[in-house]
Amino acid sequence: MSQRPFHTTFLRGLVAAPLVALSLLAAPLGAVAQTSAATSPPAAAAQSAQPGGDASAASAVPSPAAATAQAAPRKASEDNPYGFKAMWEHGDMVSRGTLFILLIMSATSWYVIVSKLLEQRRVHRHAQLVQLDFWRQSDLRGAAKALPDASVFRYVAESGLVAQQQYEGPLTQQVDRNSWLSQSIMQAIDAIGERLQSGLAVLATVGSTAPFVGLFGTVWGIYHALTAIGLAGQASIDKVAGPVGEALIMTAIGLAAAVPAVLGYNWLVRRNKAALDEVRDFGTHLHTALLGGKPAITLEA
Repeated sequence: MSQRPFHTTFLRGLVAAPLVALSLLAAPLGAVAQTSAATSPPAAAAQSAQPGGDASAASAVPSPAAATAQAAPRKASEDNPYGFKAMWEHGDMVSRGTLFILLIMSATSWYVIVSKLLEQRRVHRHAQLVQLDFWRQSDLRGAAKALPDASVFRYVAESGLVAQQQYEGPLTQQVDRNSWLSQSIMQAIDAIGERLQSGLAVLATVGSTAPFVGLFGTVWGIYHALTAIGLAGQASIDKVAGPVGEALIMTAIGLAAAVPAVLGYNWLVRRNKAALDEVRDFGTHLHTALLGGKPAITLEA
């Protein structure tokens, strides 16, 4: 009798042990399930709230049309209300006249620079033609006619031929032939030099006076700007800097007209010197050829 309860208890213990073990294993699993269940509602809530969040985020991002509408007033506010156009619209007759004078001076200087440059290039091209063809002709008269009509070398050659023909007259018999021909050729070369130098005085005038004309326009503009500010009673930096900066445009325009004129003047003077040297060399050779030629050369009409 005493062994049956032991066996029963033992059997019950064998059956209960796996149950206890299962219960011990199930407890953590239940805790994990409860934990996951406890954490899943916020996640679900977050997931459920995500579409709304996307909608709010999408609504927070402005559309291109809205961005353009917002940028337009900002761009309009950032545009400079002062400038060349405003200076012309707000200026009086004196400021507009000063600006007009500066523009005329600039246009004139550029015209002189371009025209004299083309003229000097033509002289250089004719000098090359003289070196190639002039001295290969049979006589000076035919060589002079072979040159272009507008060539300065043809003018010098014809002047020398005319001087040689005039030397045969009775009034020049007491004058040395060498001096007569040399003086006639040098007079022709001097006339060419004056022709090449014509217009350079305009560049010198523009280069020396344009900055002062622009300064006058600036002073006049600043005077009117300060007078308007004084009458308005507003002396803030935005009210002063704008009109004063607008008036300084006149000085910039004056410098823009003067600097090319000065540089062009110096450049053209150096090129004129080189062109005249070519003409003088031709005159020297022509003088030698006339002295060694026949006493008289008749020019055809």
